[in-house]
Amino acid sequence: MFKAIHVAALGILASSVAWLGISDSRVLAADWPQFRGPTGQGISRDKGVPLTWAPDKNILWKVELPGPGTSSPIVLGERIFLTCYSGFNFPTKGAGRMEDLKRFVVCLDRKTGKLNWSREVESKLPENIPNREAHGYATSTPVADSERVYTFFGRSGVFAFDHAGKKLWQADVGSKLHDWGSAAPLTLHDDLVLVNACAESESLVALNKKTGKEVWRATGIKESWHMPIVVDVDGKKEIVIAIMGKVLGIDPKSGETLWSCTTGIGWYMVPGPVAQDGVVYYLGGRSGVVGGAVRAGGRGDVTKTHRLWTTTKGTNVPSLILHEGHLYWMNDVLGVAYCAEAKSGRIVYEERIPGAQSIYSSPILADGRIYYTEHGGRTIVVAAEPTFKILAQNALGKRMRINASPAISEGRILMRVEQHLYCIGEK
Repeated sequence: MFKAIHVAALGILASSVAWLGISDSRVLAADWPQFRGPTGQGISRDKGVPLTWAPDKNILWKVELPGPGTSSPIVLGERIFLTCYSGFNFPTKGAGRMEDLKRFVVCLDRKTGKLNWSREVESKLPENIPNREAHGYATSTPVADSERVYTFFGRSGVFAFDHAGKKLWQADVGSKLHDWGSAAPLTLHDDLVLVNACAESESLVALNKKTGKEVWRATGIKESWHMPIVVDVDGKKEIVIAIMGKVLGIDPKSGETLWSCTTGIGWYMVPGPVAQDGVVYYLGGRSGVVGGAVRAGGRGDVTKTHRLWTTTKGTNVPSLILHEGHLYWMNDVLGVAYCAEAKSGRIVYEERIPGAQSIYSSPILADGRIYYTEHGGRTIVVAAEPTFKILAQNALGKRMRINASPAISEGRILMRVEQHLYCIGEK
């Protein structure tokens, strides 16, 4: 089930809190400015988040977008930002011509869903033809601060816009193509935009967020598809990213690799790590060792000294939730929900949810509940506690396909269903 690793230094470890979110002090409580919210861990402090909904219940509005995509919505102030594409490999409309591929950054009104503006960005061709049509060409979730919104379109580059839709800069981070396409969400740290350009250049690239100029580049980033996180260790920051077989700690000022931990995971890494009190928790893969925990702050190869435990119970796509000393996740193909003790990795429960299908969307936590959304459109709500309880099962309709992760703002859930965005809230 899990393997505990004895660490001599455990008795003298300092308590250091991880903050993975936006460092802009003007971010408001209602904001969801990046993938998985203010802390990057899928947790909302909002109250009054709906427990149940249906096509004719608690749907405040529904809008059609300029095109489909699998990027998740983000919220800053009264604006919702997300990305779309059209013209090529459009679901339900056939392949089309690659020359007709268009990509968009859109801004919607948070309260009504009304389109404020839409901006087309140029695509560099040729593009890849993903081996799964659901991946599309608008997969990376944007990130926003009080001045700009930043978007990533793979080999076409990183783009910055002001909140009125004016393009401010564009930066290239690599030109390679990958069968899985581009997917990693962006992260902000101080004056940097952090770009996981695994597919484009096998690099983690730090750009100046005001100018788009490259500040540093860490190489050797292979088979990694998640958002890099920023971890606080005794008042010092480290960037943490998981690649095939390893978790890395990187200096945010220079891009130098500070430490590495061997994970034993021989797969690409899609779920995003989470962290608290200086410990990083990670999942990935479908067989053998598929997860574990490592204490940040070391130097060099820290596998023997800082790796705390490993587990054979994991997931290959959605990320996990860390709440009150426990980790929660759902296997992407087995329909099994897990709870584990964060300190030891001990599995507390392992429950199969009847009829559960593929899950690509990452869960969110609000009001003491965890929301798991299936690829087919159903959302299963369970209690955020180490005793398994299903609280509700909801659907927006039939034959839906959801790959994006929900966002929460002022008690409302924003749910992307390919070419539509739903706002779910108590009426």
